[in-house]
Amino acid sequence: MDMEKDVIVSPDTRRENRIPPHQSRTLKWPVLDASGAPSLDIEKWSFSIEGSVANPISWNWNEFQVLPQVKVRADFHCVTRWSRLDNLWSGVSMRELVARAGGLLPNARFALVRGYDDGWNTNLPVEYILAEDALVATAHDGAPLSVEHGGPARLIVPQLYAWKSAKWVAAIEFRETDEAGFWEENGYHMRGDPWNEERFG
Repeated sequence: MDMEKDVIVSPDTRRENRIPPHQSRTLKWPVLDASGAPSLDIEKWSFSIEGSVANPISWNWNEFQVLPQVKVRADFHCVTRWSRLDNLWSGVSMRELVARAGGLLPNARFALVRGYDDGWNTNLPVEYILAEDALVATAHDGAPLSVEHGGPARLIVPQLYAWKSAKWVAAIEFRETDEAGFWEENGYHMRGDPWNEERFG
């Protein structure tokens, strides 16, 4: 913890040069998605941890709101070549969520993340989703996440390109094998490290 009391600072924000290769800094927050925001009823919202965990679990919105909260300060890099620095995310850490599912089974090596936007998902290795700065965020810069930016809740994985930080997150399935998600099936990289410019496969 550093910079602000009780704020987790993403490791990449400590770099001397915080802009990855061929990225440009923006002060705005562009809105990008595959097919537009889904229609969500907060009374029917749920989020699940599934697959290779000891005890698969899900929460409704009220249950999710009372889980221990964290704040993460992190930079945000889009594969379309913009970077937004010093975002302050608030929500529940992925480590906390996985712990409440009893922890990962030994065969859990990858995660497949599903969103509420029909047919959309993304994949990533477990070490990124279990990093200290990874969380399911419900607020950004002190305000609840807007629908166009993935509200009411989105995954945030600061160490990878932003498409891995699934908007409108519904479930995370831990798996032994990797499986390409929506953008990965359409030519994007299976990992998506911005510092190695892993934009395309």
